[in-house]
Amino acid sequence: MTAADAAGPVISRMTDAEATGHLIAETFHVDAITAWLVPRQEDRLPLQRRFFTMYAAHAMEHGDVYGIHEAGELAGVAVWFTAPFPEIPGERAEIDAFTGENAGRYHILGELLEKHHPREPHHYLNFIALERGRTGRGLGTMLLEEHHRRLDAEGVPAYLEASSESSRRLYLRHGYVDMPELIRLPGGPVMYPMWREPRPPAE
Repeated sequence: MTAADAAGPVISRMTDAEATGHLIAETFHVDAITAWLVPRQEDRLPLQRRFFTMYAAHAMEHGDVYGIHEAGELAGVAVWFTAPFPEIPGERAEIDAFTGENAGRYHILGELLEKHHPREPHHYLNFIALERGRTGRGLGTMLLEEHHRRLDAEGVPAYLEASSESSRRLYLRHGYVDMPELIRLPGGPVMYPMWREPRPPAE
């Protein structure tokens, strides 16, 4: 056993947007939302790598990006924005350039997310992802709690969109509650907007 193994998982701030974006893409390129965005299976991973890397880079300027490492290897990431946050400069043109015939669905998703996004100040969990094969070991919980401790100390609420029933159940266990209206992609899956009020410090 190495010293890194003995120490257990370690969370630190990410500075590599590409590594962050690629890990998220590897996790989500097989999910229902990606299948709706990009019908051709062979196009999903390269397009989502570009998409998630773009957002990770923006979050490194306007939020917080965490990585969790096991034995020195990146095992998961969490991408948070401090809302309200500025739009990515040239985002629409950039998406048009690399998504091609899929651009319309990317824009529909963006418009629906913007329509449902709360307007009051909060922190926004844009993405959380674990490397495949590392789920079920509490790493996602560690990533959530790393930022929740700060939110609770500062009295700041959080918002996210769960992309599946299983992730929704995870967030329910961490203090999130369902918002009144689901996000329904035309002819595709639903997303679950969720809100978390800060928890008072334990006495």
